[in-house]
Formats: sequence, C-alpha cells, structure tokens
Amino acid sequence: MDRRPAAPVSSLAVGYARVSREEQVREGVSLDAQRARIAAYATAKGLELTEVLVDEGLSGKDLKRPALEDLLDRCRRGEVGHVIVWKLDRLTRRTRHLLSLVEDLFLARKIELHSVSESLDTSTPHGRFVLTLFGGLAQMERELIAERTRGALAWKRENGLPTSHPPLGFRPNGKRHHMIPVPEELVIVQRILDLSRRGKSSHAIAAQLNQEGLPSKQGARWHHSTVGKVIGRRAWYTARLSAS
Repeated sequence: MDRRPAAPVSSLAVGYARVSREEQVREGVSLDAQRARIAAYATAKGLELTEVLVDEGLSGKDLKRPALEDLLDRCRRGEVGHVIVWKLDRLTRRTRHLLSLVEDLFLARKIELHSVSESLDTSTPHGRFVLTLFGGLAQMERELIAERTRGALAWKRENGLPTSHPPLGFRPNGKRHHMIPVPEELVIVQRILDLSRRGKSSHAIAAQLNQEGLPSKQGARWHHSTVGKVIGRRAWYTARLSAS
C-alpha cells in the first residue's frame, strides 16, 4: 500500500487539450503532441499532473465541451491547483469566454493558469499581472456591454419603440412598431408628475397612490423606486402627453 501523503491541491495540475476536425486536417495539430508538451511542462515546473482531459474534434467557439465542462467542475470543487494548456485558444477561441473564465473562476479560486506556447505562468509575478489584466479587461467588457445596452434601451424609449419592460403608460406593439398608449396608466403618470411638481417626494407619492388604491403596472404596491423612474422620465412623458 502506498502510504505517501496525498499531494496538496496547490500542486495538483490538470491538463486540457483540444483539437477540431478542421485543425487536424489543415494544421496537423496532434492531441498526442499537446499531451507530451503539457506533461513536459508539468515536470519542468515540479507539478503533479493528474490527468490530461481531451476534447477531440470539437470547436473552440463555445464552452459546451464534455472534457472542458469536467475540468471546470473540478476547478469549482477545489480539486485543481493548476490548469495547463498548450495554447490559450485550446480553452476557447472567444476572448470574452476566456476573460470570463479568468475572472470568475481562476482569479476567484486562486487557480494558476499555464499556457506552454505563450509562456504564461500565473504563479509568477509577470503571469499574475497578465491574469489580473485579463480580469480588468473582463470588467471593462461587462461595463461596455452594459453601457451599450443602456444606450440602446434609451434610444428605443426616446423613439417610442418597445423594450422588454415597457414603461408605465404604454404597452408593446411588436418588436418594430411604436408602443401603444394605455390611457388608464397615463392618468396615473400625470398624477405622479403633478404631485412631484407640488414638491412631494417619491416616497410620499408612493404612499399616497397606495392609500388611494391605484394599481401599479404589475398590480402590486407602489414603491418609491417605481415612482422615481416616472419622475426621472418627466421630459419624455411630458412630450408624449402633450402629443396625445
């Protein structure tokens, strides 16, 4: 019986190799070559390579691959200290997927990522800087997406086009047509704006609407945040109320 103590997770490494059918034909990319390079790298770094997980004949366009999903599950369970790949594009060919893996999994769980071809080793100061840079890029990408989404929604609202959640006073009319006014809701919009002009706060207006039994768009109680959204769109509503 082997009585040697189990290696700490921090030294346990799992390799990952992938090749698509097109790459095998076009570039002669070999899984055996990837395995050999990963194993040699682990030996040189003094890491215990427990396994090389392989996805054969699968594209790197998304993350839905059996071996990759197995690897990520092991990482989430805390069973892996190091992930070794021949090249970063073996994990994924999409930058946003790579950035998501780096920030949400590797950085969050202190898992070291190694790329043989790109000489990336996040256990070194330089490698950690690169990984942190990836995390920063991921954050910037999320903020840019959010900004584009907010801009697109604002443009739709300004032009009377439907959004996933039409504002109080309107209902959708297909994806490409102007929203249709809802008169009974617009009466409440007008009341909110009038109360606001009289100096009432959003909290006070919400309380008054609830006291009067006026229904919200979803039929629930009024909250100050909902009232605040209406007040924040005062100019938009005023233009539409005057046109009706």
